[in-house]
Amino acid sequence: MSRYGYDPARRALIVSWATGTGDLAATVAVLPPATADSDALRLAEQLSFLTAAAWRTYTHPASATPSLATGSEGWRRHSDRQAFTSVLTAIRHPQLPHNGTQRQSYVIVHEAAHRVGRALHTIGSQDLTEQITTDVRAELDAIEQAECGDLTGRARQAITLTRADASPVQVAAADAILADDPFGNTRLCTDIDPAAAATAAAHWLHAAATVAAHHTGLDPTQILIEADSIEALPHESPTVVLERMGTGETPRDVVLQLITDAMAVAEGAIPDLDTLLAAVEAAHERADSFEDQPDELRHTLMPHRLTPLDPTRPATDLLEDLLAGIHGCWLLYREYTESPDADPDTACTDEADDDNPTGAPGAPGAPDEERITTTFLDQVRAAAAARRSELL
Repeated sequence: MSRYGYDPARRALIVSWATGTGDLAATVAVLPPATADSDALRLAEQLSFLTAAAWRTYTHPASATPSLATGSEGWRRHSDRQAFTSVLTAIRHPQLPHNGTQRQSYVIVHEAAHRVGRALHTIGSQDLTEQITTDVRAELDAIEQAECGDLTGRARQAITLTRADASPVQVAAADAILADDPFGNTRLCTDIDPAAAATAAAHWLHAAATVAAHHTGLDPTQILIEADSIEALPHESPTVVLERMGTGETPRDVVLQLITDAMAVAEGAIPDLDTLLAAVEAAHERADSFEDQPDELRHTLMPHRLTPLDPTRPATDLLEDLLAGIHGCWLLYREYTESPDADPDTACTDEADDDNPTGAPGAPGAPDEERITTTFLDQVRAAAAARRSELL
C-alpha cells in the first residue's frame, strides 16, 4: 500500500507505492513554512496508517469470511469497507478533543481518517487539507479499481499484496497468459494479482499433472515428488494442491484456503487447530509403534510448519511453486519419453548441455526436445480446456 514520507529539505510531503518492478513516488504537497517537522512527520505517519487500513479491506475482504453477522469478523471488515464513503468528510471535519476527552471510532478506517484530520488541524492549512483529500481520494479510487480487477495506474500496487480472494477478471487474464505459455512468464508476476494468478496456475498445474500421469502411469499426486529426483523442486505446496483438486475441490477453493491459512499464520494464529492436533497424535502413535528410538522418530514425524507457504508472501510464494510444478511435470514427461535413437526399453534421459544446465524448455538439449515440448504443451492445453468450467 502507499506510504507517506516527509522531505525536510523541500518541506514536502511525498507518497510512494510499489508496482511489482520498483516503486513510484510523487509529491503530494509542499507544507506551509511554519509547519514543525514533528507535525509533518505525524501527518505522514497517520496517512500511512490510513492507507494500510484501507488496503486491508482489499487483502481481507468481507467476502472471504463465513458470516456478516453483527460482531463477526466479516461484519468488521464490511464496516471498514463501508467507511470509505465518510473518509474525506472525516479528514475535513475530524473529531477533536473536548473537555479533555477524545471520541474514537471502532471502525478502523473511519478512525484513521479522523487521525489524519486531527494532524491537519494542528497544521491549520485549508489548502493543505484539500491537497491531502485529493491524494487520499486517488488512493481509495485505486483500491476500488483493484477490486474490479483493473490493476493499472495507482492500483498496480495490488500486485505486491496477498489477497484472500481472487477477482474473476484477473483469473481470466492469468488463464489467457498461461494458455499462451503454460510455463508462465513475467506478466503473471507484474500484471496480475498473485492470488488470481495462483488460481489459474493451479488449474494449469492440474492439467499438466494429468498429462504427465497418463504418460508415465503414475498417480498425479506423485508426479512432482518423482520430478524432484530429476531437478530440485518446491513440490510440497503444489502436491497439496493436486491432492485436494483430486478430491473434487476447485482451483479457487484450494488456492484461497492455502493463502488464507498462511495469512492467519502471518498474524500469529493457528489456522486449523484440529488438523494440527490430529497430525501430532498420529505422529505419537506411529512413533510409539517402534521400539527402537521412538523419540527420534517422533521428532521426525511431527509437523514442523503451520503452512507450506511463506507467510510473509503467501500468494506470490504459491504462484512461484505452482509454476515450478508445471515445469516439473514437463521434466518427468520428457524423462519418460522415448528418444527415436534410444533403446526402446530405455526412457529418454539425455543430459542438458553446458549452456542449459537445468534443461529448461526451449533450450538446446535432446535432439527431439522441441518435439517433446510441443507435444506436451498441446496435451496440457487440451486438458486445461476440457476442465476450464472448473476454473471460475
